[in-house]
Amino acid sequence: MSWQLAASLILFLALAGGFAWFERARPDARVIALVATLAAFASLGRIAFAALPNVKPTTDIVLIAGYALGPAPGFVVGALAGLTSNFFFGQGPWTPWQMAAWGATGLIGAALGSVTGRRLGRWPLAITCLAVGFAFTAVQDVGDWVNYSDHSPASLGIYVGKGIGFDAVHAAGCAVFALAFGPALARSLARFATRLSVTWRTSGAVVGPLVGIGALAGLVCGGSAISARVAPAQAAASPATYILSAQNRDGGFGPAPGQPSTQLFSGWAALGLVAVGENPDHVSRGGPTLIAYLRSGAGHESDPGAIERTILAAMAAGQDPRRFGGRDLIAALRSDIGRRGAVSDQTNLTAFAALALRAAGVDPPAQTMHWLLAQEDRDGGFNYATAGGVSDVDDTGAVLEALAGEGSRRAVRARHLAVRYIERQQNRDGGFPATPGAASNAQSTAWAIQGLLSAGVDPAALHRRGAPGPAAYLESLMAPDGHIRYARSADQTPVWVTAEAAMALAGKVLPLAPVHVRPRPSQRMAKRPRRAPARSRRSVRPPPRRQAPAPGHVVLGLAADAGILDALVLAPIGVG
Repeated sequence: MSWQLAASLILFLALAGGFAWFERARPDARVIALVATLAAFASLGRIAFAALPNVKPTTDIVLIAGYALGPAPGFVVGALAGLTSNFFFGQGPWTPWQMAAWGATGLIGAALGSVTGRRLGRWPLAITCLAVGFAFTAVQDVGDWVNYSDHSPASLGIYVGKGIGFDAVHAAGCAVFALAFGPALARSLARFATRLSVTWRTSGAVVGPLVGIGALAGLVCGGSAISARVAPAQAAASPATYILSAQNRDGGFGPAPGQPSTQLFSGWAALGLVAVGENPDHVSRGGPTLIAYLRSGAGHESDPGAIERTILAAMAAGQDPRRFGGRDLIAALRSDIGRRGAVSDQTNLTAFAALALRAAGVDPPAQTMHWLLAQEDRDGGFNYATAGGVSDVDDTGAVLEALAGEGSRRAVRARHLAVRYIERQQNRDGGFPATPGAASNAQSTAWAIQGLLSAGVDPAALHRRGAPGPAAYLESLMAPDGHIRYARSADQTPVWVTAEAAMALAGKVLPLAPVHVRPRPSQRMAKRPRRAPARSRRSVRPPPRRQAPAPGHVVLGLAADAGILDALVLAPIGVG
C-alpha cells in the first residue's frame, strides 16, 4: 500500500468519524446554524486575506470555536472551513490534510477550554494560537512530503526546512489576530454556547469516537440525581421541588441533575430558590450549602457578569457581598465600571451592574444610568451590546429592571418605549421570542414578565392576537417532574431555565428581597415541597414526541459526503 493511499484512508476515517460524531449528538437547528456560520466566517477569513501569503485568521477562528463550543462543533467548523475555502483556492490532495488539520485545531481549542475553564486571557490565547498556527502549517509540510516526495527522511527535512519561514509567518499572523479579536469572539461564542448548545441528558453517557489524527474526545456523563429531601410520591412536582432535587452533594448545581456544578448554574438556582421562599444558605444535600458553594468560588471570579450574579445571589440569601469568600465583590464590580459608566461597553453587563449595586444598597453611578439610557434602539428595545444592534426581549426586560425607580423624564420615556417593544413581540402562544419573529422560549418569556412587572405593567393583561398570558405559556412548558422546558421543541439547561421561570411565575423581579426565615433543623433535609398551583397542575404537558431531524442536518450530511468524496477521489493523485 502506498504512502498516499494509507494517509488518505487515515484522513477519510478521521473526517468521517468527526462528522458522524457531531451528527450523533443531534444538535438542533440553532447549533447547526451557528456552526455553519462559523465555518463560513473561517472560510471567508482565509479568502479575504488571500493577498497576504500565509496570513489568515482561519486557524484562530477554528481554535476559538472549539474553545467556546466544544470538540465536535470545533472539529466540524475546521473541517468545513478547509473544504469550502478550497472551492476558491482550488481542490487538490492537500484538501483532506487541511480539513483534518483544522479539525484537529478545533479539538485542541476544546481541550484548552476544558483545562482552563474557558478563562484564558488575551496573551495566553495569542501564544496558544501562535503555537497551533505553526503546528497547522507543519502538518501541511508533512502532507506535501507524503504526496510529492520519495518519503525519505532527507526529503522530510527538506520540506520542513523550506516551509519554516512560511510557517513562522502564519503563526505570527495567528498571534496578531488572536490579540485583535480573540477574547471578544470567545466571549460571544461562550454566551451562545451556554444558552443554546448545552443539552439535558437524563441518563446514560455520550462518548466521542476516535476523531482526527490520534484525537480522542472526552467522556461526557449525564445522570439523574434523586434528592434525599424530596420523594416524588410525596407531593406534586413544581419548579421549586425540581430545583431542590437537582442539587449536587458539593452544594452546587449543574445544568441538569447529575451534571457537575458550576458557579453559573448555581447562581441562577439560588435566585430561583429565593423567589419561591427558600434561603440558599439553608439548602444542602447532606454537605455544603448552596451559599457555601458560591462562596468557595467567589474568589476566583473575574468575569463581571459572574460577579454581578454572585452579588445578587449573596444579597438574596442575606449575606454580605463585601466579605464573601474572602473578597469584596462590590469593590470588584466598581472596578469593572468604566469612566463612561459602562461595563465592557455591553448593555447586558451594565444593566446587571446597576441591579447588583442596588441589591447591596448602593446607588448606581449617574453616568451608568445615562449610558444605559443612551443604548435604547430605535424600536424601543435594547440589545446585548450597544445601540444600533438587533433588539431582543431578554436584554430589554433586564434593562427595564435596572431602570426601575428612575424618575427622570428620559427614563420614563425609555421605559414606555421598552414596554411597547416587549408587547409587540408576544407570539400567539402567549410566550416571547429571543429575537423578533422567532419562536417563543421560556427564558425570554420570563425576562419579559420581569421587565413588565418592573415597569408597573401587569403581564396577565397581555393577550395580543388573542394569545394566552405569558405565565400560562410558562406553565404549559412544565414537565411532569416540575422543570420548565426551554421551548415546545427544545429542552436544555433545565436548572437555569426553571430558575428563571420560577422568578417570573412567582411575580418577583431583580434585585430579590432577602429570605431571612430559617427553617427548624428538623425541616432542613425533610421539608415537604410546596404543592404546585392548581393551574400549573392542569397545564402539565406530556413529554414531546421525538422531533424529526432538523433541515440543517441534511446540509451537514451533504458537507460530510463532499469531504469524504473529496478525500477518496484525490487519494490516487501522485501515486507511482
